[in-house]
Amino acid sequence: MSIVETISFKAWLEDPQEFARKLGENHKKTGFCGINDHPIPESLVNKSLEIFSEFFERSEEFKMQYFKKDLGGARGYTPYKIETPKGGKHADLKEFWQVGRNLNEDHPYRQYMFNNVHVSEIEDFKRTVNELYKAFDEFGKELMKAIAIYLDLDKQYFNSHINDGNSVLRAIHYPPYEIESGERSGAHGDINLITLLIGGNKPGLEICIDEEWHPVETPQSTVVCNVGDMLERFTNHRLPSVIHRVNTPSDVSKNSSRFSIPFFLHPNPDWFIQTLGSCVDDDHPNKYPEGIMADDFLQQRLYEIKLL
Repeated sequence: MSIVETISFKAWLEDPQEFARKLGENHKKTGFCGINDHPIPESLVNKSLEIFSEFFERSEEFKMQYFKKDLGGARGYTPYKIETPKGGKHADLKEFWQVGRNLNEDHPYRQYMFNNVHVSEIEDFKRTVNELYKAFDEFGKELMKAIAIYLDLDKQYFNSHINDGNSVLRAIHYPPYEIESGERSGAHGDINLITLLIGGNKPGLEICIDEEWHPVETPQSTVVCNVGDMLERFTNHRLPSVIHRVNTPSDVSKNSSRFSIPFFLHPNPDWFIQTLGSCVDDDHPNKYPEGIMADDFLQQRLYEIKLL
């Protein structure tokens, strides 16, 4: 039995309070929750995996056309063994592609976000990736309503804080490797509010609970939703950002690729992250008496994981 429980998104439509309670309690317990019966089309996920697989199979010379070192991995391609977990000594054994929000030229958040990059040589790349981003974005906003309910906030509380958030969709490729260590992605917490993960086509995701590693065993079609560092900070650790990694179990070949598509839901860049008052009391003093703007928090973390 997986340590991470799976709940049905149908409950959100039938009984929002109960869905919010289940989501919140799972997040409080393990930082993670699986969600099935979600609105992201399986056909869209499969098409996206095909497109990204085609890209990652291309030559290094071809892929490096889409690498812009000064973007900190925010858009386009990031090569193998660049990103490194906070405090880690070894770079992750992965390469990835990242896409963000499309903004008008006169949008006030243009100073925080870059233009998206698309691979013109691959048919339907732009349309498919944008469609998947939109599906994740809309789903994530619904889940933040549930989290608001769990925190005894107005259901719409986060709406104005995430409506144009600096959220990113990342397609990750873990190539085959031949080293003794089983870790493909080192132990880390996510930077953002929540992460939605789909498309992990092989086992490997593990979470650390009570200093022990536990596999997250969910069907490929399930979306795994976990708490990020920003939400942990906002809730004074009531909802924890649990450390996780991508490992290679002994019964899974290291000679095969692994793909996954996480969506990192970020707040608007100018949201000021201040500890939620209801999460502070005599038994839980405020761990973050000084607030921080979301973009400052993000830039600090990008530097720490060697993307800047």
